This record gives sequence, C-alpha cells and structure tokens, in this order.
Amino acid sequence: MFNIKTLNKIDQEGLELFTEDYQIVEEGDVDAIVLRSFKMQDYPLDTKLHAVARAGAGTNNVPVDKCAEKGIVVFNTPGANANGVKELVVAGLLLASRNVVGAIEWAKTLVDEGDEVPKLVEAGKSDFAGPEIKGKTLGIIGLGAIGVLTANAASGLGMKVIGYDPFLSVGHALKLSRSVSTVKTIEEIYSKSDYISVHVPLVDATKGMINDDSIALMENGVKILNFSRAELVDDDAMAKALESGKISNYVTDFPNAQSIKMKNVIAIPHLGASTPESETNCAIMAVNQVMEYLENGNIINSVNYPDCDMGVCPTVSRIAVNHKNIPNMVSQITSILADHNINIADMINKSRGDWAYTMLDIENEATIDIITALEQIDGVVKVRIIK
Repeated sequence: MFNIKTLNKIDQEGLELFTEDYQIVEEGDVDAIVLRSFKMQDYPLDTKLHAVARAGAGTNNVPVDKCAEKGIVVFNTPGANANGVKELVVAGLLLASRNVVGAIEWAKTLVDEGDEVPKLVEAGKSDFAGPEIKGKTLGIIGLGAIGVLTANAASGLGMKVIGYDPFLSVGHALKLSRSVSTVKTIEEIYSKSDYISVHVPLVDATKGMINDDSIALMENGVKILNFSRAELVDDDAMAKALESGKISNYVTDFPNAQSIKMKNVIAIPHLGASTPESETNCAIMAVNQVMEYLENGNIINSVNYPDCDMGVCPTVSRIAVNHKNIPNMVSQITSILADHNINIADMINKSRGDWAYTMLDIENEATIDIITALEQIDGVVKVRIIK
C-alpha cells in the first residue's frame, strides 16, 4: 500500500485515479506528496518519501535541490494549465490596450447620477480610448507550452508575433503557427515589440530580466505582460518606466507590495491557472506521474532528475538507483549485481545536471543484501526495489 499526502486541495477527479493500492493519509510516513502552492522549504523530508508532485508548472515552492540530495524526485505538470493561462494573457492584452479597467472604475463613480448616466458616459468615454491590437507587434519571450499557445492565439487575432527561445524544443516548434516568426536575440524582442509577454521560468539567469538595461531598448509606450513570476521584473525599474511613460502599462498575474501601488498596473491576483479545467488537468497529470514512478520507477516530467522510461518490468525484479552524476557509477552498480550472481536483462541510465538515475531489470529476486551493497556506493542517495 502506498501512502499519499496532499498539502493543498487537489481536484477530486485527479485523486480518484489512485487505485486501491493507494491511500490518502494525514499523518505518518508517506511515499509521495501532491501539492499546488504550499511552501515546502521547511517541510520535513523523511527517508520513505520518494516523490513530490506539483500540480502546476512552477516549483519555486518546493526545495528541489534538497529533494534531489535525498533521492526524492520532484515532478511538475507542464502544459496542463497552458490553455487557462493563455486565455488570461489574451485578456491582458485587451485590458491593457483598451483601458477597460480604468473605464469600469470610472463608470462606477456614476452610480448616483440617475438619468444623467447615459449622457455622462458619452461625454466621458473618450478619456478611455485605446488602440486595437490588430496589426501591432507582440514579442513573446519563452516558447514553451504557454508561449506557443499565446503566440498562435495572438496571431489569430491579427497581431504580428515574434518569439525568442534559445531552448525551443522540436515539439513546441512544430506546434507554432507558421505566421509566428522567431528571432535570434532577446534584444530584437525588446526593440521591435509594441507588447512584450514573458513566459520563462524563474531561475538565476532570468531573475530581474526586465530591468533598466532591457527597458532602455524597448519602444516608447510598450506594454509588458508577466504571467510567469513576479521576480522576473525589477520593480524599481518598472516603477520608473511607468512613471516616465516609457512603459505605458504593466499587466501582472503576480502583484506584490510594490507593483500593486504603481501607476498603470493591472494587477491580477494569480488567476492564470485558476480554472476548473486547469486544476483538473494538473491533478490528473500529477497523479498519473506519481503512480508511474512508484509502481514502475519511470520518471516523466521531473525537474531534478532525468526523464527515464522502461515501461512495465517484464522480469522478476526491477531496481531503481538515484545517484550523483559522476564517473564509474554504472560499473559499480553492475559489479555488485555480478558479485551476487545476478543477470541483468535490461537497464537504462540517464543524467540531468548533477544527478542521474539508473534502472535495472534483473532475472533474480532483489535481496536486502544487494540493496544494502548498492546503498553503500559513494554517491548513491536512494535505492528502491520496484518489483
């Protein structure tokens, strides 16, 4: 029986996928954790914990490196909420262009004007006029699942769309509309766009990427949309640019104490993935990935270990080893099996950064002696008998 703990409310349609071999528990040792936004930085990671699944794309709330050191595989669900976010980005484009938010707030001030409201509306509407997005240039930074959907949708609305992503995958490239152009440098996005939408993960290289230097390259009156992470934007630089008019509007799904006070900011309270469809898709994806890992050892959509798939084990036993990505690991693992007169029917070894993962299908039963010997290899952080 596998024990699963949820640290946030997880969509029931996803949880119902767990078979009778799983139980949701509140206390005690658990095999896997499923969560959304719960901050796990100080959460105790016990030795029995094998997996953490984030029902969403970002994993900044999970101690990814610490988990890797303990052999805990961290999963996310890229693309599961992409359509929900894309739709809100499109809404953000329109809200920023047509000054809809300001107009609505002004209309509310007319509540006591009675029969004069229609006349006042006609007299005041010109103060809120804004340009159409058709024919304007949208620059998209990051052509992952959300970036590609946004690019295609904006193109369908008549915008000229250019995109930048030095890590564009073949799969995402194939989904990109032919009407979307890609550029070779991020500076081209900054200098050629009327609107810029950022769709990149928060890492050291992207933190504060919208700053004084990048803003200086932009067109006057550019509109910025950030549906990725607040920290991608230097708040001080943004405040100055909004005040001067260099940036005419900033639409963010991640308001903070500073940005919410800036002029011409449309602060959306993190609604990008807040649709029932997104929550269901994320939960289903997270649960399926957890079950695949616990039952078969296969890794799909991990952020700290390599993706690795050997299907269902056809032999007597399968051993999974989480270890450092250093030389001579595979030979040490196979030597121990040879010393125990174990024949390897199939194996796979994959690496990602500092960490690697090895699975071996063997034709004999995996004994405690074998597992103990593997655990004593320098650099091995977890050994698991899958079958």
